[in-house]
Amino acid sequence: MKKFNIRKVLDGLTAASSSSSATAQPGTPRETDVIQETLQSEHFQLCKTVRHGFPHHPSSMAFDPVQKILAVGTQTGALRLFGRAGVECYCQHESGAAVIQLQFLINEGALVSALADDSIHLWNLRQKIPAILHSLKFSRERITYCHLPFQSKWLYVGTERGNIHIVNVESFTLSGYVIMWNKAIELSTKTHPGPVVHISDNPMDEGKLLIGFECGVVVLWDLKCKKADYRYSYDEAIHSVAWHHEGKQFVCSHSDGTLTTWNVRVPAKATQIITPHGKQPKDGKKPEPCKPILKVEYKTTRAGDPFMVLSGGLSYDTVGRRACLTVMHGKSTTVLEMDYPIVDFLTLCETPYPNDFQEPYAVVVLLEKDLVVIDLGQIGYPIFENPYPLTIHESPVTCCEYFADCPDEIIPALYSVGSRQKRQGYSKKEWPISGGNWGQGTQSYPEIIITGHADGTIKFWDASALMLQVLYKLKTAKVFERARGKEDKSSTEIVEEDPFAIQTMSWCPESRMLCVAGVSAHVIIYRFSKQEVTTEVVQLLEVRMQCEFSNGDSPDTGGEKTPTLPTPGASSSPQESEPPTQPSTGSNSTDGPRDNIPCLQVRSSPLKQSPGYQVELVIQLVWVSGEPPQPITSLAINSSYGLVVFGNTNGLAVVDYLQKTLLLNMGTTELCSPSDPYPRQPRSPRKPRQPSGAPCDTNDGSNTSEDRCKSPTSVKFKSRRFSKTVANDFAKMSRRISSSSEQKTDVEKRFQRRCVTFKKRFCCVKEDKAAARMSKNGPISRTKSAPNFYAKDNSFTRSRSSSVTSIDRESREAISSFHFCESFPRKVDSLVSPCLLVGTTQGSVMMVALSLPPGGDQRLQQPVGISSCGTMVRLKGGILTMALLDATGTLLPPSYEPWYDSNASEEEKEKSRKRRPASPPSSQDGQDSQFAVLCSEKQAKVVAMPSQTRIYKHSITESSFVLRADVVQMSGANCITCFCANGHIMALSLPSLRPLLDVNYLPLTDMRIARTFCFSNVGQALYLTSPTEIQRITYSQETCDNLQEMLSELFTPVETPEAPNRGFFKGLFGGGAQSLDREDLFGETAAGKASRSLAQHIPGPGSMEGMKGAASGVVGDLARARIALDERGQKLGELEERTAAMMASADSFSKHAHDMMLKYKDKKWYQL
Repeated sequence: MKKFNIRKVLDGLTAASSSSSATAQPGTPRETDVIQETLQSEHFQLCKTVRHGFPHHPSSMAFDPVQKILAVGTQTGALRLFGRAGVECYCQHESGAAVIQLQFLINEGALVSALADDSIHLWNLRQKIPAILHSLKFSRERITYCHLPFQSKWLYVGTERGNIHIVNVESFTLSGYVIMWNKAIELSTKTHPGPVVHISDNPMDEGKLLIGFECGVVVLWDLKCKKADYRYSYDEAIHSVAWHHEGKQFVCSHSDGTLTTWNVRVPAKATQIITPHGKQPKDGKKPEPCKPILKVEYKTTRAGDPFMVLSGGLSYDTVGRRACLTVMHGKSTTVLEMDYPIVDFLTLCETPYPNDFQEPYAVVVLLEKDLVVIDLGQIGYPIFENPYPLTIHESPVTCCEYFADCPDEIIPALYSVGSRQKRQGYSKKEWPISGGNWGQGTQSYPEIIITGHADGTIKFWDASALMLQVLYKLKTAKVFERARGKEDKSSTEIVEEDPFAIQTMSWCPESRMLCVAGVSAHVIIYRFSKQEVTTEVVQLLEVRMQCEFSNGDSPDTGGEKTPTLPTPGASSSPQESEPPTQPSTGSNSTDGPRDNIPCLQVRSSPLKQSPGYQVELVIQLVWVSGEPPQPITSLAINSSYGLVVFGNTNGLAVVDYLQKTLLLNMGTTELCSPSDPYPRQPRSPRKPRQPSGAPCDTNDGSNTSEDRCKSPTSVKFKSRRFSKTVANDFAKMSRRISSSSEQKTDVEKRFQRRCVTFKKRFCCVKEDKAAARMSKNGPISRTKSAPNFYAKDNSFTRSRSSSVTSIDRESREAISSFHFCESFPRKVDSLVSPCLLVGTTQGSVMMVALSLPPGGDQRLQQPVGISSCGTMVRLKGGILTMALLDATGTLLPPSYEPWYDSNASEEEKEKSRKRRPASPPSSQDGQDSQFAVLCSEKQAKVVAMPSQTRIYKHSITESSFVLRADVVQMSGANCITCFCANGHIMALSLPSLRPLLDVNYLPLTDMRIARTFCFSNVGQALYLTSPTEIQRITYSQETCDNLQEMLSELFTPVETPEAPNRGFFKGLFGGGAQSLDREDLFGETAAGKASRSLAQHIPGPGSMEGMKGAASGVVGDLARARIALDERGQKLGELEERTAAMMASADSFSKHAHDMMLKYKDKKWYQL
């Protein structure tokens, strides 16, 4: 029977609706009719693939010593599992409660997790995507501690009331055997002992259970006799307990920084009391109390002294000292300082058996923001080099880009220069967490992720085959002079913290040219080289961007614009003769306003540049009449043209980085031609402004200066300014998000403080003519939008001043996107030529024609001509992305120059330049031979070129807005992918704009997601799901189908090591480990059934019950067929056994009959 496919029906409906909304110009042929669109809805499916980075807010940790797998739980209910390099796994508890403890079923491929909502779960790790087999939810008691003995199926669960319950991990049912707190402690004790903080069995006697209560009481419980053998009491609260492997003594850590050692058979007094970090008084008195020792582990060795590892316990006079891990070995005590507070630590040992010499070889330390593994086998305790990508958050991520299907040679090139940046001094041993196997994926195309950070660093990551590995790290702050202290900071800096933070990036993989823009209104152009160079003077270009008109000024209304010369305020050549720290045109006196001064000072001393990315040119926007430069909102570089273009709210600037000159510095309104069908009103002249530090004017005395200086259009995403419509949507959404947002992290608060400080210092009041005309009805306060560069807060900035009108929003048309292309600049053109498409936040798309001189020496001597061709089309909402298709629907990427090493010999340069690909033909037949694809925050359009006729139009969303849109290649075709603020991920076909995918995936609850979400080719996408983690997703059906093969395996069949040899005499006299038949003790026959109201059993989706409920479709049919086949085989086996039994019975009967015949053969009838 043929399966009904609803998606094909939807394809037909959506195609009909899309074609009905697309209109063609009368008399113009529909070229798109001949374009065969191969992408269909069945090519798309959305699913998560892998998560990289450090677990956000870690809370617990566990290690399987046989499988060599590490598990980390978080405060949000996430589980991260790590094996060898490249083996990672992420899974999530549905409740989202914090993971308080993890316990491996060692070498069984299973994990038990205990959550803060008093539930325990059993995870199956034998499948590539772990699933919960069973859950048990306690309803009357709070879980505080769990213990699962090695090779046991009975889990001890301690509670806040001091009781201990026992759970069968196979069936996840409670045993009737319960250890009550009032039976464990002495009857004479009048107070409650507190929660259970420790449970462990005696290494040499499984029938003895050691129970630690918070109050300081430790009880050795006899499981068989159901009574307490010994009770040990100390005045201070207990945090942890550790056994010696012989089971004769144990160590307790206490809240006063002491360690007490107890002999099992001497409960009256501790045999030893030490304070590792306490000052010992000379008069023999008790040492001064220290901070609590939160955890202690006691590990023995055959050949030497035991190791005692502990966290905490420092003296109280060490204020401000970082968290420490103390390793006590023999008479030596080593204190290891950590960069972050310690969450948990584990000592890795050679054997999983607790009754053998432990032979510790490493310590895994889980910090709040890092994972450190210490080598105990080498002098000085060096750390292992971490193979996991856990340094994403080394500095907060401010922007992110994703490139799939890159050139094959780019990853080896980045790796070769990045390998020289590795630190020295690591342990020479192999990484000890080495379990699992890599996936057998079929993906072979290179993938690169680039992250920009708050400290100005840029990291290149190899993201191929669902793995992540850092390739190369670039520090952009080296270009600038650094302030040694707060008092040394320049008064021209526009941000108090992180002035070098990366705001946006543009990278050309083929030419390896990199261009970055920072929050201090600076742009740096980098060129890749394998040679080390020393730059004597950093090439600097200062640009004065100002878009203001006087009373008589108006935008240039001439027809075709001639090549625009640099503005008088901009340096047309690099500063070479004098240091950049003293600009000749600058004014920074205390009396007058700052003018022509950059925000940062470029380095004046020689700059040694290692192999990798090296500075080609630094561009800085300067202060204008006391006003700081506006942040850069968009950026693009083209290696074939040798041009860089960037824009902000004042306009755009085009720079020739080969000649180091400014080609164009023009306001947005000046780009419009007289025939522009979308006229704009020029901005009004400025009034005399206040000093930048003066308070802002206002008509409402109740509002603070911070509130007065906010603007409705100050919300930014990926370094661009949102349109007026989207700003209003953000303002509505902020009320919902801020009401339910969680408490901000320290880093988020720091970023928010930084932005608020900026607003307080530099908000300036402006009044235009329109506002003056309206002043008859009431005073109007005009505010300059405050740069909320990469807001990390969960609420969106919006104005609370009722006096701000929409006039200011309309006058602020910022540049939102660029696209270099080879197209038709004007409607009458029949030849393609280099062009620049410019998109704005008000939906305008303008064309700029470029006239390039011939290559070679002429390119370096003759100027580049630029002319504005006016507005081409207009869309609702700000422009997000633009692209060009040819007449067959094939994507036309921007031209590029193949990479060559600028520091190499001339012969090598010529060889590489000869490999340059052929440029597109200069003339193309047909009236309209290209299609411009335009996507804004609200809609998408396809425009025929050169006629500029709209062919297709699609409204993407009405109630929400698009945050990120890209034109991507997938399955040999092209489409537009969009991520909306309401959480929908959509895909539209090209050129017909037919909907292919619409999934409600991820509601926008954090600006971090909006700032970092990006699509890539081959159906890949990613976003920063937390400050420390990158979540990768796919919207490709093919990738989803192959995901199981591509994922790594956590469980591998490994034989459990043999148990330690008891020895002849220990076996003879009973001195070895005593085993316990827990089934006889805790089973239902002996212990009875537990109370049903105590806990509820919940079958997990990975259990048999869950699998039966989830079995559907082809997979369910196959599973049922396999089960039926097994049952048939079993029945056939039973039939064969019965047949064999019948044959044996027949043989026996035949034998007996033959014997009877022989017996009575010769006898007469009367002898019978």
